[in-house]
Amino acid sequence: MSDALVIIPTYNEKENIEAIIRAVFHQKKEFHVLVVDDSSPDGTSEIVANLINEFPNKLIH
Repeated sequence: MSDALVIIPTYNEKENIEAIIRAVFHQKKEFHVLVVDDSSPDGTSEIVANLINEFPNKLIH
């Protein structure tokens, strides 16, 4: 269980969000990831939802 949290604030980050989350998951330490999206109209939240499904054992909120 992780004791660390990465908070990622987003707005129209569909070009970056997947790479950012994958970079966090490739660290030696395990992190919880909290994505705070301000209703991005570009589909950022859908990409995050897909990553949640792709990584069910990772803690993405």
